[in-house]
Amino acid sequence: MTDRLDSLLATLPRAYPGPGGAIAVLRAGEVLTRHAWGYANAERRIPFTPASLFRMCSITKQFTCGAMLASGAALDGAVRARLRLLEGAAPGALHLAHNQSGLRDYWAVAMLLGSPAEAPFGDAEATRLIGATRSLQFTPGTRFSYCNQNFRLLSDALESETGRSFAELLTQHLFQPAGMATAFLAADTRAMPDGTEGYEGSVATGFRAAENRILWTGDAGLGASLDDMIAWERHVDATRDDPAALYTRLSAPVTFADGAPAPYGFGLARGQEFGRAITGHGGALRGWRSHRLHVASERISVVVLFNHMGDAAGAALDALAAVLGEERPQPDPDLPAPAWLGSYREPETGLSARIDLAAPGQIRLRFGQGPERLDLQPNGSAGSARTRLHMAPDGLWMERPQENFRSRLIPCEGTPGLDIAGRYHCAELEAELLVTTAGGVAYGGFSGALGQGRMEMLEPIGPDLWALPCPRALDHAPPGDWTLAFRREGGAITGLRVGCWLARGLDYARA
Repeated sequence: MTDRLDSLLATLPRAYPGPGGAIAVLRAGEVLTRHAWGYANAERRIPFTPASLFRMCSITKQFTCGAMLASGAALDGAVRARLRLLEGAAPGALHLAHNQSGLRDYWAVAMLLGSPAEAPFGDAEATRLIGATRSLQFTPGTRFSYCNQNFRLLSDALESETGRSFAELLTQHLFQPAGMATAFLAADTRAMPDGTEGYEGSVATGFRAAENRILWTGDAGLGASLDDMIAWERHVDATRDDPAALYTRLSAPVTFADGAPAPYGFGLARGQEFGRAITGHGGALRGWRSHRLHVASERISVVVLFNHMGDAAGAALDALAAVLGEERPQPDPDLPAPAWLGSYREPETGLSARIDLAAPGQIRLRFGQGPERLDLQPNGSAGSARTRLHMAPDGLWMERPQENFRSRLIPCEGTPGLDIAGRYHCAELEAELLVTTAGGVAYGGFSGALGQGRMEMLEPIGPDLWALPCPRALDHAPPGDWTLAFRREGGAITGLRVGCWLARGLDYARA
């Protein structure tokens, strides 16, 4: 194992190149690897060390849920009070903690309101977007959809119900008991106190300091060093047999309303790697990537931090494989491409599903927040840990167990027409979509209370179905292509439905 870890540390910086990074691997509370390389700030030549402060991004979510459980505060009423315009029943605090609320992610909705990618987004903007919510994507408890504002709502509700700041609650209930000496609430993303910087770019294009002007709290506000995370992982192991311990409660099984097991709960994803059950979470902001995973049966923890936008999750799995002496599975390049590649529409969400060949033995599915690579199987299906596609006598089926979701996809055949130009208004958001077709090329752009977004070239999918790319957004990564599903009455375009995986089912009428 030592040789495998030494080999990993030697290859990791070049396998995932960028300004700097850090990794820790623990087993049974013992630190097997504590290593950092490169620069926390390349311009100021500040080395990246295990003590360098880092934006943990969405790893914050489990700490937010920990503060909620430890405080014992009842938050359902405070959540409902912040959704004053919502029609119908509001989600409860547990729906938020399990990403089963049905709320649309406010970072995605911000792009529909015309926000530029580097626009400031603070308390006022967050309160405005959350408070303007009028409808949900699904009945709370029935589905899963990742939603940052679920955890923003939890941290805000904790403050109002306890009368204490979220930073104080984190320190009392998590940082001090775990011995996380330098961890803090790093809500303002413009700078870190020790100068650590996050970077955009690549080896080919060069790296540049990433610009963040967002105020994060319970969704992605944690600041911590590798040493702080080592302390957390040792605390998790030391309290593993205590049924009242926070991590025991955070990692307990959760279900959907119909009793089906939910692979996400209390800010932690549950899954399987190398035949072992794991819990963990990734984190990502513009310029930052992090990932932690915990294998309770083996008492193994892995933490990876990159101050660039490399694949921290992939690096964490490489480390886990090295500890376990396993090989990461690879697709079979000899399997033929399936006959069902093409474009589809998913009827429940209204989103497009585009499937093409990615590499020998792999296909690419564009449906969720980002493209997914699915390995082809000998039985003609294709799948990953999150998604499975298989052909049945009645058509192509998509299964996404994490979302408690199964659907038969509807093929989209034919070419969309160019009579879609016009202005479209969304009454729910008080926002606008402009579509132009000058020169025979379709473009679209959103505008609203947060500004005027840039025009993007539309991608044709099928009859009256287009994709509007969103290559940059407020959050660390774009919300995925927007599906534009136009509707007709008497042959004329009268409106459309706009959506992506994070924010679905918004109706626009032609002005």
